[in-house]
Formats: sequence, C-alpha cells, structure tokens
Amino acid sequence: MSACRHPWIVLSVCCTASLALNTPLLAQTQKVGDPPEANNMRLVGHNDLQARSAYQPTIHKQGDRYIAYIGHHGGTDAVPAPVNPLTNQNEFNGTSIIDVTDPANPKYLKHLPGTKGNYENGGGQMVRVCDGKMLPKGDPNAVYMLRVFGNEAHEIWNVVDPANPKLIVRLGGLKNTHKNWWECDTGIAFLVSGVDGWRTRRMTEVYDLSDPAKPVKIRDFGLPGQEPGATGPVPTELHGPISTGPAGNRVYFGYGTNKGGILQIVDREKLINGPKEPTPANLRYPEIGRLEMLPLTGAHTTFPMLKMPIAEFARDKDGKTRDIVMLVNESLVNECQEARQMVWFVDTTVETRPMVISSYTAPEASGNFCQRGGRFGAHSSNESMAPVYYKKFAFISFFNAGVRAIDIRDPYHPKEIGYFIPAITEATDKRCAKVDGQDRCKVAIQTNNVETDDRGYIYIVDRANTGMHILELTGEARKTAGLP
Repeated sequence: MSACRHPWIVLSVCCTASLALNTPLLAQTQKVGDPPEANNMRLVGHNDLQARSAYQPTIHKQGDRYIAYIGHHGGTDAVPAPVNPLTNQNEFNGTSIIDVTDPANPKYLKHLPGTKGNYENGGGQMVRVCDGKMLPKGDPNAVYMLRVFGNEAHEIWNVVDPANPKLIVRLGGLKNTHKNWWECDTGIAFLVSGVDGWRTRRMTEVYDLSDPAKPVKIRDFGLPGQEPGATGPVPTELHGPISTGPAGNRVYFGYGTNKGGILQIVDREKLINGPKEPTPANLRYPEIGRLEMLPLTGAHTTFPMLKMPIAEFARDKDGKTRDIVMLVNESLVNECQEARQMVWFVDTTVETRPMVISSYTAPEASGNFCQRGGRFGAHSSNESMAPVYYKKFAFISFFNAGVRAIDIRDPYHPKEIGYFIPAITEATDKRCAKVDGQDRCKVAIQTNNVETDDRGYIYIVDRANTGMHILELTGEARKTAGLP
C-alpha cells in the first residue's frame, strides 16, 4: 500500500512518515512550518476546533453518520472565550460537535458553550453519548449526550440533530465534575463529582439514567476515609471508572492520576444494590480487590481486557487466557519535573491479588521530549471496545510525544508499532516551567486524549489548542491489524 495514497495528504506528511521508519527523532522543539513526525501512522483529516483546548473525544455512529463530540478545557488567560465563527460570538469553551463521516473533511456543526473559567476551572471536559433506542426507558427517536458543565454540573442533551442540541436536564450543585462512564444498555452512570460533605475533591455518584429526562440517584461511593464525618488522612481522589456492565459485573476505578495511585476492582451488582449509607463498612462491601501503586505513579485510565488468549501460553495446562487491565498514568508537570508517568499492564485473573506484569513508555531519547516543552508522559488510552482494535492494539496519548500505537496481543510484552506527533500551528499555546524562579515557556504539542471508531480511524485532540487530528495506521502496523 502506498504511503501517499490519499491525495489530500501533503507531501511533507508522507515523507516524514517514511523517513521516520529508520530515522530517530532528533528535534528538541517544534516550530511552525515543521511537518508532523510519524511512523506507521498517517494524517487523514484535521479540524482546528476553533483553537479551543480539547480533552475527551467521543465518536458516535448516528444512522449512517459518524459524529465526534469533543469536550474542552476552559480557555486561557489571554483568550478566556474564543470566537465561535459560526455565531461570531465570544463563547466560553464547552463542547464541539463535528461530523466525521468523511474523515478527510470533518465538518464543524456546533459549539455548545461551557462555564466561565480558564484551564481546568471551566469548559466542559467530559462527553458520553447513548442512543435512546438502546436505553431501557429512553426516547427511541433521541440521541443523548451526557457532558460535564464546567466543574459544577452534569448535563444531558438530545443531540439527535447534532447541529441543534436541546438541553434536557442538569444535575447541579456539584464541584470538580470529571471523567464519567455511562452504560447505554442499562442506563447506569458512574458520575465523577465533588459532593458537599465528602472529604475529597472527586468521588462517584451512581445514577440511573435509563430515562435521561428523569435521573434517579442510586448512591454516593468512594474510598473509606473520604466519606462525610471521617477522620484521619484522606485517601487519594478518583479520576474515573470503566464498567463491564451486568455481563461482566465489574467496575474498574482509577484513583490518584500521577501519584499514590489505586486500581480498585468492584462488584457492580453489590455497588448498585448493596447498602447505600456511606459508612466505611458499606464502602468496602463491593470491593473485590485493589492494587496500590507506588507513590510516584497514579491511575488515570483503567481499561479492562478480560479473557485475553495468550498465544505464548497456548500449550500450558492452566492460564491460557488471562484477565488484563491496562492502567495508564497521567503526566501533570511540564518538562519532566516529576516521575515518568507511563502504562502498566495488570494481570487481574486472581482479582484479590492483581499483579503488574509489564509496562510501556515512549522512549524519551527518541525525541528529546524532556526538552521540548510541556508535559511528556502518558495520559490516556482509547476506550472503544469495537472489535477492530480491542485486545489487539492500544493507542496511548503521550502529550508532546503525540499518540503511540502499541501491539498488546501479548500483554506481557507490549510493543510500540507506530506513532504520530502533530505539527504545531500558529494556534498552539505555550507551556511554561519554573526555572530559578522564572517562567521558561515553549510551544509544544500536547496530545491529550485519544479515541478510535469501528472503522479503524484514530482521533487525537490537543490540550494546547492545536485541534483534532484524524489518523489511520499504515505500513506493517496496518497489515498486522488486518485493515484493508
């Protein structure tokens, strides 16, 4: 397959992709006009997202269309409310809605403003989407978008017409809302929130959203010591959960983000139907097992890959298949001024005794990433469980090292098979680090979160205002994935 088969890809992208197969990355900083850096991955399409800092991309198939819902961080000090060219109005960052049916020509449909506040204090970072016909009590003619509204609420919108969303309900009075999980087949939602009285910035509200117009709260949940009235040290805060639904009956919670991390394995049925009062005993009741990580590392994303067949163990009497959780840390500090945040593969086959079996990091020397500016280290993985990649390949955002494609078919020996680092633009924002009491600022790509769709396209969004890049695998990686 030709590396330059798409006419809309500029020559510099294709040349970079081919050169990078055998050439180490040498640049310490990127400049406007430099091409992207790539190996076994290629740019298909791009949207600038109105130069808004982006967090979570969610890709949803609506009929014969593919729609990308992008959650945003708040604006910058310099530009707290960028102009929306569709309305010619200054709007606080919220949610971008993009038609990506043709990934080479994404069409920006709508911006839904979020709350006032810059960086982590505003915007509308998290987005999940469910079809009404899948939800047990949903309107079959609706498509529902669940998003956070700044740090103060969760909202549900009808986005059946993605260019004209309609607000249905707001769950307010909260603080520090963040990375939710919503089961479309049951309507159960695990909402990351800050609730008055709890001793932590973020914990879990469990809701029944099977009828999105009539939310029903089931319970609050967190680690013992976080509940109202507790004393002593407060355990590390939640970042986000991933549920396997009633079939798997597990919820995997990640706490800690970049230090003192905890992977918590919870019995979903006991969590939903067990005793609700937040006493230490009731909070411990649904827990099956946990992995307490080093003080240096945390848990941003806890992605379950259960009953994985391990080719190396095929002739063994026992253990031919294993339950694996891919645990991704998040780098928080610019220019490597913290321990390396990376990816860990955890064998949870014996759930009461989870064990780290391997790890992955992008090699720093391959791109002098600690000197490029901004964050370097892992942030998140794709979360789609579509068969095209699930239990085969994973895509990990690595901030200034772009997105890394990992072959995970043998989770005991994960292997990088490709990467893509976008080119910076005039919109790319600077990142600063304190050196001898002074700010040292550099412009750098900050690939934030990543998602895939069932066609095999990879979507990355940039924290530093560079937009959304739609990618595909090329070369040997594409062949290995079995893509046409």
